[in-house]
Amino acid sequence: MAEVAAGAGAGTAAGAPEAIRHAGPDPVVHVAGAREIADDLVVVPDRGVQLVPNIGIIGGRDAVLVVETGLGPRNAERVLEFAADHARGRRIYLTTTHFHPEHAFGAQAFTGAATFLANRDLAADLETKGPGYLEMFRRLGESVARHLEGVRPVRPDIVYDRSYDLDLGGRTVRLRATGRAHSRGDQVIEVPDADVLFTGDLVEAGRFAVFPWFPPHDTDVSGTRWLAVVERLAARRPRTVVPGHGGIGGPRLLTDARDYLAELRYETWVRRDSAADGQTIADEIADLMIRRHPEWAGREWIGKGVGCLCAEHDAQMHDARARDGQTQDGHARDEPAPGSPS
Repeated sequence: MAEVAAGAGAGTAAGAPEAIRHAGPDPVVHVAGAREIADDLVVVPDRGVQLVPNIGIIGGRDAVLVVETGLGPRNAERVLEFAADHARGRRIYLTTTHFHPEHAFGAQAFTGAATFLANRDLAADLETKGPGYLEMFRRLGESVARHLEGVRPVRPDIVYDRSYDLDLGGRTVRLRATGRAHSRGDQVIEVPDADVLFTGDLVEAGRFAVFPWFPPHDTDVSGTRWLAVVERLAARRPRTVVPGHGGIGGPRLLTDARDYLAELRYETWVRRDSAADGQTIADEIADLMIRRHPEWAGREWIGKGVGCLCAEHDAQMHDARARDGQTQDGHARDEPAPGSPS
C-alpha cells in the first residue's frame, strides 16, 4: 500500500484516513512477465510498479493456489485467466497475505471459479475495514479509482484460526497467520518442498517498512510484534523469499527487514526515553535512516513507524508504572492525587 498518505490526518466520513494522490504508473498486473521460481511455482512480479503486488501461483497434482488478486476486479480477472491456463483443469484456490486493496480487492472475480481461504482476523479485516480502505484508495487518483469500480466485499469460503495446511496433491502449502504486525490479519504462505516463503507486506524489498498508522482510524499495526514475527521468519532461512513488493530474493530480505525494524525501535525508544517530542524524534530518525539506507524507497513511511513505536513505548511505560503501583501482595497502593500533599 505504498501510495497511502504517510501524513494522513483527519479521517473521512467512513472512518478512513485521508490519502494523497497516486502519481505512479497505472497499477496493472502484467502476467506476461511471469517466471517460474520452482517446479510448478510461478510468480507474476510487480515490475516495480506501486500498488501492484507480487502474485503467486503454486501448483500440485490436483489443484493450484493463487496468492493475491491484484488491485480490483479487472486485474483479478487477468490473474484468474492466467491461473486457469496454468491449472489446466486442476481445482483453483485463492488466498491473500492480508486485506489491503492491491492484495485482496479483486477476490470477487474468483467467485464460482475458486475456493477462497483466509484466516479469521484477515476475514474480519475485509469485513470491517474493507469499506474504509476502499473509499481511501478511490481518492488516490483516477487510475486507481477506475480499477476499484464495482468492487464488492467477498466472504472467504474457508475461514481458519491460525493455520491451514492445503493439500494440492503431492504438495502441501502451509498458510500461517502471524498475528498482529503490518495488519491484524497478516499471514505467510510456506511451500516446504520448494523452500519458498511468501511474506506479503511483512517484507518489501528495497523499501522502508510501510506502517499503516492512522490514528484514530487504524492503529492495528504493531512495530514490536512485527519485529518479533520477522525475527522468527528470519531464523528459518528459507531459500526463496517472495516479498509483498519488490524483487524476489533469499534470506537476506528477511534479515534486512528485521534489522531495520530493530534499528527503528531502538532509535525511537532511546529518544522517547529522553522525553523528546514526537516530531523531533521523527525528523531525527528519518534523517538517520535515509543516510543508512539511501537507496531505499518509501521514505515517507519512516515517520509513521516512529509514531507507532512512540505509542507502543508510551503504552509499555504506562503498564510499567501501573505495575510499580502494586504492593508485593498484589493490592494497589493508595497514591495522593496530583497536587495534594504526600
